Amino acid sequence: MIALRELIPGDADAVRLVYGPESVRFLGRGPMNTSEAREYVACALTAAERRPRGLYTLGLAEDGDLLGIVKLHLDRPTATISYILRADAWERGHATEGVRRILALGLGHLGLPEIHAKHRPDNLASGRVLRKAGFTPTGVHAEFATYAIRPPQRGVIPTLSNRASGVRHDRKRLAAGAAGHR
Repeated sequence: MIALRELIPGDADAVRLVYGPESVRFLGRGPMNTSEAREYVACALTAAERRPRGLYTLGLAEDGDLLGIVKLHLDRPTATISYILRADAWERGHATEGVRRILALGLGHLGLPEIHAKHRPDNLASGRVLRKAGFTPTGVHAEFATYAIRPPQRGVIPTLSNRASGVRHDRKRLAAGAAGHR
């Protein structure tokens, strides 16, 4: 089963694998080394403790195996998401599922009015992921294809529940972190 979860200190080696050579090809950086992965996890843990919470850096795991990272950035002028998967987890719907779950957090639980995303135009797979998750293309800005999504006008806004979304979290921590973002 796919789940989003908070990172833990023991995730550094798995994060290093997520940020491997194939996965970072469109990020304008090289693969992550062990030291960088430890620092990345430490920063994610620190960000998870801040109130109000400005950044959700969540692991995308399947049966305990960390396949990728999905982020919700609330520390920018406009809320944005980003994601990255290990190359061996590509083309199985995991990125789309991770994006849908982070949208349930942002649009549903946190009540954000809009979330943005972007990718390099030559990264066609990321464009497919965003469109499948419900994003609408908004153009090109600073050499990135840009997208936005708003809660549906009709129907049900995605909501967080442990069972339905597969997101493991502490509801009190999430609510406290979201207090400054409504």
